[in-house]
Amino acid sequence: MKNYLFILFFFLIINEARSIETKIIHKIENEIITNIDIKNQFKYLVALNSGLKELEKEKILSISNESIIRERIKKNEISKNFKKIEIDEKYLNLLLSNIYSSLNLKSLDEFKIHLKNYNLTLEDVKKKLTIDALWNELIIQKYTSQLKINKKKIREKISKNDNIKNKEYKLSEIIFEIKNKEEIKNKYNKIIKSISQIGFENSASIYSFSESAKTGGNIGWINENSLNNKIKENINYLKIGEISKPIILSSGVLMLKIINTRNSLVTINIEAEFKKAINYERNRQLNQYSKIYYNKIKKNLDFDG
Repeated sequence: MKNYLFILFFFLIINEARSIETKIIHKIENEIITNIDIKNQFKYLVALNSGLKELEKEKILSISNESIIRERIKKNEISKNFKKIEIDEKYLNLLLSNIYSSLNLKSLDEFKIHLKNYNLTLEDVKKKLTIDALWNELIIQKYTSQLKINKKKIREKISKNDNIKNKEYKLSEIIFEIKNKEEIKNKYNKIIKSISQIGFENSASIYSFSESAKTGGNIGWINENSLNNKIKENINYLKIGEISKPIILSSGVLMLKIINTRNSLVTINIEAEFKKAINYERNRQLNQYSKIYYNKIKKNLDFDG
């Protein structure tokens, strides 16, 4: 009955979006955001994260509003740094594959059918993935020189474990902002309360500033050798379903949930694992710089609404 009511509600939203008057809600320099844009973002987010269906309509619309604002601010900044808003077709197809695989869909055709159920097209998704990809490229261009990765230490760590019982974690994350360290406990407890009420995925959609928030915080399987010591120490003794204590990063606070774990006796490919570990640490740091840069440009934008 619950799913039936949501489907009915969802189609009412779609029909409403078709019939109501278009109104400008926000202005971001040369970009405008209308009520229809927010409702379309609503459909997109629910298509990628079915867990949002459990939330009240007003909460989903609030998440959609914040999400479309971030998207348009990023698009505005991208247009200042790239001649065209487009990426390599092979890379775009890889991103699409990652998306529909995370939804347990087996092919692009299945994904198209899935999108059609939400009154979306593949082109709608491609446009959004392109903006995300170019934003990430922009952050790489601006902050690569500031990354601090101890490659020697990472390689030594992996080399010590070339033939052992290998452990992997399937993780979901929430990365939240704080103004000072005194805020950490209260914000963490607030999120824990939210998790107990509406689940980790929905809480990630509300509180996390990471890109993974769009898919409920899911970051997939991570080899323990790819984790830095600070993160590894915080999750090493957690059981499946448990959530870490707050892990303080340079620009926010990280919470991790153990979705699953697996062990296998393997001979580790040192070079392959080294590259994975470097990429994980690089992406973790770039995610932090992404939030710093986003806040900086948002503060200086002509933003109305």
